[in-house]
Amino acid sequence: MDKVITYAELEANNSKDSLYVLLHGKVYNVTKFIDEHPGGDEVILAEAGKDATEAFEDVGHSDEARELLPGMCIGEFEKDSTLKVKQTNTGGSGGSVSNAVEQGSNLMYFVPLTLLGAYFAWRFYA
Repeated sequence: MDKVITYAELEANNSKDSLYVLLHGKVYNVTKFIDEHPGGDEVILAEAGKDATEAFEDVGHSDEARELLPGMCIGEFEKDSTLKVKQTNTGGSGGSVSNAVEQGSNLMYFVPLTLLGAYFAWRFYA
């Protein structure tokens, strides 16, 4: 893994056909994994071609997910000032992924509790 990936390379690979993400200073080619991602492809596509470290950590990926990373690593990220400028302009995208996860989590609890409440109400009044 001696290859150094520039910001231009990272940014250019932001489609479903060629998808790179930056995590903790390393660049990963997640193109083959996108269809298998449990959170759906839109979550990864939202972070395509940029630093996805914050979004990755906010979700709280499992140990199994972290074990898949070394097989997808294609190189180290070239540390330059270009990414820092770009991050300040696109910093809100990590929040959008986090919000999507939070909405899904809230719905995950609300629907079963509503059904349970409806069942008990039906049993009580029937």
